[in-house]
Amino acid sequence: MDASEALDKTGPADKAGRADVTPRGGPPGFVSVLDERTLVIPDATGNKRLDTLHNVLETGRVGLLFLIPGRPTTRRVNGRACVSARPELLAQLTPVGKPPVTAIVVRTEEIYPHCPKSLMRASAWKPEGWVPADTQPTSAEVTLAQLDLPGLTVEQVEEAEQESLRLRYE
Repeated sequence: MDASEALDKTGPADKAGRADVTPRGGPPGFVSVLDERTLVIPDATGNKRLDTLHNVLETGRVGLLFLIPGRPTTRRVNGRACVSARPELLAQLTPVGKPPVTAIVVRTEEIYPHCPKSLMRASAWKPEGWVPADTQPTSAEVTLAQLDLPGLTVEQVEEAEQESLRLRYE
């Protein structure tokens, strides 16, 4: 598998065992392979939550699941991790949006293929098998229901979502 072309789901847990699974994606090459056992994932602009970085700092461990669009197989990587802000390391990385401020460095302890059956059953890569978008609530509708703030409208949430996405790549 070429880790540089993958979508990564980073899944660390904090010391209390609360897990955090954060999707991370980028252009080919966004995950760098430093040597046979070391991967580096650049920080990317996002939702301003630092759950993954906090958990890595707290436990020094991470689990990754690499998905490659169009391929049913995945790769699991588990190992020791740290957060680095070393300029010489960051300069080597492919930025995802803005240049990274930090990166997660992973020293692999386990790497193995993961069963593709769930992606195949879900027709994950077959648009004809997807649930039609117009039969699901929009992201803004879900957010509005979760926030439950008097006076907040779905239009305001949609506008905020659009602005947030626009700023992530600048």
